[in-house]
Amino acid sequence: MSEAFVTIDGIGKTINKQLVIKDFSLSINKGQIIALCGGNGAGKSTMLRMVAGIMQPDCGSIRIDGQEWRRDRIRYAEQIGYMPDDYRFSSGLTAMETMTFWAKLKGLSKQTAIERLQQVGLHHTGSKPVTSFSKGMRQRILYAQAQLAKPPLLLMDEPTNGLDPYWMDEFVRLVRQATGQGQTVLFSTHQLQIAAAADRIIFLNEGVVALEGTAEQLREQLGASEWLPAFSSLYIGSNPEAGAAGARDD
Repeated sequence: MSEAFVTIDGIGKTINKQLVIKDFSLSINKGQIIALCGGNGAGKSTMLRMVAGIMQPDCGSIRIDGQEWRRDRIRYAEQIGYMPDDYRFSSGLTAMETMTFWAKLKGLSKQTAIERLQQVGLHHTGSKPVTSFSKGMRQRILYAQAQLAKPPLLLMDEPTNGLDPYWMDEFVRLVRQATGQGQTVLFSTHQLQIAAAADRIIFLNEGVVALEGTAEQLREQLGASEWLPAFSSLYIGSNPEAGAAGARDD
């Protein structure tokens, strides 16, 4: 078996005296697509932020291609492209201006920014400011920025929120294209049809793994006819205070 590209070993995280992630471990091989599922408050966003280096675990370790954040933050960060679940864009900037700015920060050319915008169908938006974009369009530009440098590891938090059916299919195609070119993908989602495109699905419930396997393995485990009802019960179980504003991070 090949050595894991991403190794998460026994991490835990408490936020506001509430245990969000408990003794979580995961190994991801290069070129794999891994989906994190679970209801609101299950720990998905916290997990992604810790892997991205935005937030540090209270215990355990995370390594990307052998690099650990605590030992070499720059080399660790160079491995990652991160797509947040939302972002406050600068007022008045167009898609091209926004992407060119991000490209310059990474030492990349304007042509690279243009190519990434073309990939997500936003290269013809002209003088329209990004702040006026729909949710789906903003998601597409966030995906484009995460892919600017074609990072070895692509981390995405709810990347398909707000996408129409066409762009949901395109998202799956783009992610498979990325892994076909050697990238590794870890993303969170509430949308089971998107999760089913992953090589492995990990269902979190209150920061621990409730279910794990390929889509086919989970269908067999839950029973094909019970696929959606079973997952619905897990969503409810992972968010007993569903609807309570600010109960806990995703």
